[in-house]
Amino acid sequence: MKTNHKIIRALALIIPLALAVAILACATPILQPKYITASPEGSLTEEYYNSVKETKHDVLFIGDCEVYESFVPAVLWQEYGISSYVRGGAQQLVWHSYYMLEDALRYETPKIVVFNVLALKYGEPQKEAYNRLALDGMEWSSVKVKAINASMMEEESLASYVWPLLRYHSRWNELTAEDLKYAFEDKPAVSDSGYLMQTDIVPEDPSGEAPSPLIDPTLPATAMAYLDRMTALCKEKGIELILIKAPTNAVAYHWYDEWDAQIVSYAEENGLAYYNFIPKADEIGIDMSTDTYDAGVHLNVYGAEKLTKYFGKILKEAHSAPDRRDDAVLSAVWDSRVSAYSERKMQKAEISQNKNPS
Repeated sequence: MKTNHKIIRALALIIPLALAVAILACATPILQPKYITASPEGSLTEEYYNSVKETKHDVLFIGDCEVYESFVPAVLWQEYGISSYVRGGAQQLVWHSYYMLEDALRYETPKIVVFNVLALKYGEPQKEAYNRLALDGMEWSSVKVKAINASMMEEESLASYVWPLLRYHSRWNELTAEDLKYAFEDKPAVSDSGYLMQTDIVPEDPSGEAPSPLIDPTLPATAMAYLDRMTALCKEKGIELILIKAPTNAVAYHWYDEWDAQIVSYAEENGLAYYNFIPKADEIGIDMSTDTYDAGVHLNVYGAEKLTKYFGKILKEAHSAPDRRDDAVLSAVWDSRVSAYSERKMQKAEISQNKNPS
């Protein structure tokens, strides 16, 4: 009888505990944001892993929205046979980008890494939401732990990244059909090899206000220290690091001449190529009355394709990015990606046209 009582008492403890664990295990994937229709930028980090399992990339773009909305890997393949991927994110700060590179090197070693310099204006974390967009989708490793520790705001904790339910437990009243549908099944890709497509056309207002003068023109020491680390890591791995500035230059994200001069000097001192595309916009063919979806802040797909073709020629001729179109296996992978890109462009362009019929 005593043995039976012990078993009953043990079951009385184990069964509720097991039920609690099961409920938590189910609740976590339901409550975590899915980043599909709302804030699709949050899916960009995790989508990289499926791509790199299919094929390696010779060119890796890293940086903020000025890379994931400006460079189209499908076009680089079509025009030049360059295998590439964009590891960008919304307001992806330089430490985010550094650890995205470290993370990528766990899977592949590209010949060229392209880093967009706009994020160097920030010397400290800006907002938890941007940290989540960048880091929630990163696979767990020591690199992710370092990235979280470098990125957290004061009110954040490492535990809330390890156990997302600590952060997202209150989302129950925000849940959508997507949260339920994709809690336990694979999500659809929101990007094309890291490029997040926009097909709307909202012209830039040429009569906009002038940017405010800089109070302190010196780029933050923390940001430059991470650029040093990125430069050293690329040299250690035999990777060519190229610095760029996208051709957009809206007031809200203005790229000042004083900052540009510092990057020019940095590139010269470290033997790096630096391309500022702002003064090259006309040569590229960028038209801010048709090539932007948000009044000049970012490029739409039509502007991104122009910039990609222009830069692809530079990558091929000045930096010897290889043409892989004679590789049958790689070509089959990229033919599928190009087809998916074309289909997405057609569908999104039709939606944009229906929203804004001429």
